[in-house]
Amino acid sequence: MLKTVDQLKINEKGLVVSLGNSGAVRRHIIDMGITPGAVIIMRKTAPMGDPIEINVRGYELSLRKKEAQTIRVETI
Repeated sequence: MLKTVDQLKINEKGLVVSLGNSGAVRRHIIDMGITPGAVIIMRKTAPMGDPIEINVRGYELSLRKKEAQTIRVETI
């Protein structure tokens, strides 16, 4: 089932399928290690829902909800 990263539940895993951004934002996301084929695990969200914390390639990473909405994953 395809979702965006912000739609994952706590401890749910997703395999990155595509990145929707272009330009500098896309480059920034790729530089953080979020590339097609990477596994993302949702760790937690802030009380107001922004930012969210994920685990990718063995490290914890915080993303803005707007950035997370552009990353499509397939749930595992």
